[in-house]
Amino acid sequence: MVTWIGRRPQRVETPRLAARGVAQSSVKVDIGDLTPDHMHYLGQTAYCELGEFESLARAVALAPSLASKEGLSAAAGRALSKHHGLITEIRRKGGEPDLVMAPFVSALDRFRQQTAGSDWHELLLSCYLTGGLLEDFFIRLSDGLPRDVGPRVAQLLGEDSGTDVLVHELQAAIAADPALGSRLAMWGRRLVGDTLLLARSAMPGCEVPAAADARIEPVFTDLIAAHTRRMDGLGLTA
Repeated sequence: MVTWIGRRPQRVETPRLAARGVAQSSVKVDIGDLTPDHMHYLGQTAYCELGEFESLARAVALAPSLASKEGLSAAAGRALSKHHGLITEIRRKGGEPDLVMAPFVSALDRFRQQTAGSDWHELLLSCYLTGGLLEDFFIRLSDGLPRDVGPRVAQLLGEDSGTDVLVHELQAAIAADPALGSRLAMWGRRLVGDTLLLARSAMPGCEVPAAADARIEPVFTDLIAAHTRRMDGLGLTA
């Protein structure tokens, strides 16, 4: 079983962004057999949502205005609600949440530290891009969960994350300072690579890259396309 502790796939190139205007496949690829054991999945996903909450809570603390704090606190609350929903699933299956999440703490804390950014705007972009990409990924991976778990988890993760406030804050800041947009575009390109490597390490089949690449590539193409749309919505170049 693959965990995220101290691991980084060896000799794996980060998937590249697809060129705009290039048609992408609309066929959904089945990666259910790459889904880890359901308790393993729930533990890493629950801690991932807790990490998103902590990042958003930090953004609240650093926000320059009460209006920004209020909006960001609502987004943080939604991430925490998703975390609690996943904790409920762990308990429903007879697991202890702290024990189930424990194997993923070190690697995910390190990931959050590496993607926190150097200022408030980079932190906001990280919350928006990494949070969205990882939720997209875990929704896809939930196809391989037992039928009494997978649909509930997919619905939970697919609920509105309240990220409109992040988009509003970033768009306003970029409009006021075009130089910030250039810096954030570079930051966004770094974020997608780090996040995809983290996602890839969550799939057990990836310890044999040559055997897994063909299966994973279409999934990651879809994830990158969604990332590109998020960047485009902010007026940034992916």
